[in-house]
Amino acid sequence: MGELRAYGALFLGQWRSLASYRASFAVDLATNILGAVLDVVAVLVLFGATRTVAGFTLREGLLVVSLSSCGFAAADLVVGNIDRLKTYVRTGAMDAVLTRPLGALPQLVLMDMPLRKGLRVAVAVAVLITALRLNHVDWTPARAALVVIAPLSGALFFGAIFVASASLAFWWVESGEVGSAFTYGGRDFTAYPVPVFEGWFRAVFAYGMGFGFVAYQPALTLLEHPDPLGLPVGAGFLSPLVALVAAGVAAVVWRAGIRHYRSTGS
Repeated sequence: MGELRAYGALFLGQWRSLASYRASFAVDLATNILGAVLDVVAVLVLFGATRTVAGFTLREGLLVVSLSSCGFAAADLVVGNIDRLKTYVRTGAMDAVLTRPLGALPQLVLMDMPLRKGLRVAVAVAVLITALRLNHVDWTPARAALVVIAPLSGALFFGAIFVASASLAFWWVESGEVGSAFTYGGRDFTAYPVPVFEGWFRAVFAYGMGFGFVAYQPALTLLEHPDPLGLPVGAGFLSPLVALVAAGVAAVVWRAGIRHYRSTGS
C-alpha cells in the first residue's frame, strides 16, 4: 500500500504540474490530435492515387492504420516519455530514481507521463471503430476478442520497443536517433500493408522483429483476407505471443542496463 501511495503521489504531482499551465496543455492536446489525424490522412493520400495498394482497398488500409495507431498511441501515452532516459543518465538524475525504494521504470513513467497524448488514443479508437463499420467482418467470438486483443498487444509490443531502445542510453547516451528509428519508424512501417515493402527490409522488420503482427496480420484475420506472403489467415492471433516475446526481450535489456549504470559520466 505504501508503494501504491508513492506512485499515486508521483502521478498527482505530474497532473498538478500540467494543470498549472493550462494553455500549454491545451495546445499540446490539439497538436497530438492533429498528429493522429495526419496518420490517417497519409493513408488517404496514398490510396487517392490508386484503387488498391498491395491488394488492399482504402477501407482495408484504414483498418490496418487504425490498429497500428491504437497500439502506438496507447504505448506512447504510457511509456513514451521513457525516451528521456538519456537526459536522466547524462545529468545524473537517474541516481535519485535508483535510491528510492520504488521500481525504476514505474518512477520514470509516472514522473513525466504525457497525459496530453490521451486524446490521441481516443482519436485512434474512433478511427478503428469507423474502419470496422466500413469493412465487412464476419463476426465470431474469436474475431470479437481479436479486435480488443490486437490493439492491446500492439501497445505492449510498442511499449517494449520504447523501453528497449531507450535502454541503449545506459551504454550510449546519444542513442536517441537510433531508438526513434525503431519506435516512430516502426509506427510508420505498421501503418501500411506489409507487401508494400520488399526484400531484406520487409523480412527483418515484419517478421524478424515482429512488426508485421502489430496491425497487418490481425487485419488479415479480421477480414479473412489471404496473405499474399503465404502466412495462414489465422496468423493474426499470434500477435499477443509476439508482443510477450518483445516484452521479455525488453525486460532483459532494461535489467542489463540498470546493472550497467554507474552514475553520470559512466
